[in-house]
Amino acid sequence: MAAELTVPQLSAKHRPTLDQALSAIRSRAYWSPHPEHPKAYGESAPADGLAAFEAVRGTRMDLGQPGTDGWAGAEVSPYGPALEIEYPHVDADVLLPAMKAGMGAWRDAGPEARALVCIEILARISARTHEFAHAVMHTSGQAFMMAFQAGGPHAQDRGLEAVAYAYEEQTRVPGEAGWSKPQGKKDPLELGKTFTAVPRGIALMIGCNTFPTWNGYPGLFASLATGNAVLVKPHPRAVLPLALTVKVAREVLAETGFDPNLVALAVERPGEGIAKSLAVRPEIKLIDYTGSTEFGDWLEANARQAQVYTEKAGVNTVVLDSTDNYKGMLANLAFSLSLYSGQMCTTPQNLLIPREGIATDAGHKSYDEVVADLAGSVGGLLGDDARANALLGALVNPDVKVRLEAAASLGEVALASREVANPEFPDAVVRTPVMVKLDAGKADDSAPYLSECFGPVSFAVAVDSTADALELLRRTVREKGAMTVGAYTTSADTERAIEEVCLEESAQLSLNLTGGVYVNQTAAFSDFHGSGGNPAANAALCDGAFVANRFRVVEVRRQA
Repeated sequence: MAAELTVPQLSAKHRPTLDQALSAIRSRAYWSPHPEHPKAYGESAPADGLAAFEAVRGTRMDLGQPGTDGWAGAEVSPYGPALEIEYPHVDADVLLPAMKAGMGAWRDAGPEARALVCIEILARISARTHEFAHAVMHTSGQAFMMAFQAGGPHAQDRGLEAVAYAYEEQTRVPGEAGWSKPQGKKDPLELGKTFTAVPRGIALMIGCNTFPTWNGYPGLFASLATGNAVLVKPHPRAVLPLALTVKVAREVLAETGFDPNLVALAVERPGEGIAKSLAVRPEIKLIDYTGSTEFGDWLEANARQAQVYTEKAGVNTVVLDSTDNYKGMLANLAFSLSLYSGQMCTTPQNLLIPREGIATDAGHKSYDEVVADLAGSVGGLLGDDARANALLGALVNPDVKVRLEAAASLGEVALASREVANPEFPDAVVRTPVMVKLDAGKADDSAPYLSECFGPVSFAVAVDSTADALELLRRTVREKGAMTVGAYTTSADTERAIEEVCLEESAQLSLNLTGGVYVNQTAAFSDFHGSGGNPAANAALCDGAFVANRFRVVEVRRQA
């Protein structure tokens, strides 16, 4: 397959980016090659991106994949309009062998060439960030600016981070080595040795509805950069962002002389549920999944032929012990609870507050005062409908609305949810968060705060003391998992105690956030998303463990 774009050309273009990414994952300092601001993409980019998104609506996206046996797709934007895009439905018996056929040349290209091709894919996606932002917005329900940032540069950063870790792990061992063992007066024993990073096989990336690119890119690029072919199975409500990704990847692979079938798309018909059947096929050796605990547990138990990486549900908790910036704490928490209508796997759910109250720079605040003030802070933040729409986005599916409405019956409502009209998209379902007061002293195993209630729902849980809060924190992380833990305290001893719980239970902790950094946001190259050490996820985005088991090193020894 002739290459229009050669590895030396890619190296000249992208090797500095790879080197900077490698430096960033080692230093953990802030770095990103992908601009966050929409204006950074050129004066015409906003209009061009919207036009490109509108142009793909109502069309059939033919990717030229082997085994296409029909067409599927029934996406309806959470903002109302149907996208009416058809995607290839595939016969796995035909597609999977075609995907495997290109893996030999992809393996032989080596870690650097693979990394550079992956970075070229990401660079082309980055150039179309405005288009991808509309695709993410109208499949996930994120507000435009969040879809732009989280679905664009932040997702691209996570993909590049995975490429850097993949390159780092594959190049720990030299490609070749001479081996000479002295034998005294005899001639030494001499061997020539080669070491090749060998992929496991075909990877299955099962996409999610809420963050199709942000959660999808780490697994996709980790597998591709380590030599595996990748079959992308999007969530049926959020196909477009990943279909566009696959289209770009196939174009780059073909232009660089590799088989485009190394990346392919599998879209399901309504109710077909192809993730289950694909996941247990013998050709599938890697699976990346973000979604419900139920299906994640099923994958871990049943896809025994594959290495399975899951991000599932958890109970995210904030412990409120004391603060020297009461106003800042309230503002920070209000934003965290409101962003994307609480539909982030990192959004806080349980707010553990001693029933005797907390010490603050504004004087002692009782439990009721803290809850009322936080409710007031959320209400103030979302009081203006235009700002509320910009922060909340739309509810991603009807199940979230059902949970939100049911939550009001679980206890005393401290903050009632309200409908917000979206003038641009009248059919969008937009709701502000609900906050419910609960008491840990009346808990049993069915207490609402002991399970995840995904969506704009939070529980202000009264506890006897901070020590009891830490025990409840420990229990929920150990039994249910947590993607994030937050805490506010002015006590060094309490801080150490909270840190110890999180170290023992492998939970990522944020302390005393009162400014523009929030517990439910993480930065690629510096922050770890999940730990892989509690039930919420069996992997972290991104660390060496996330990539190292996607390949094996095979040694060949030759007599020198």
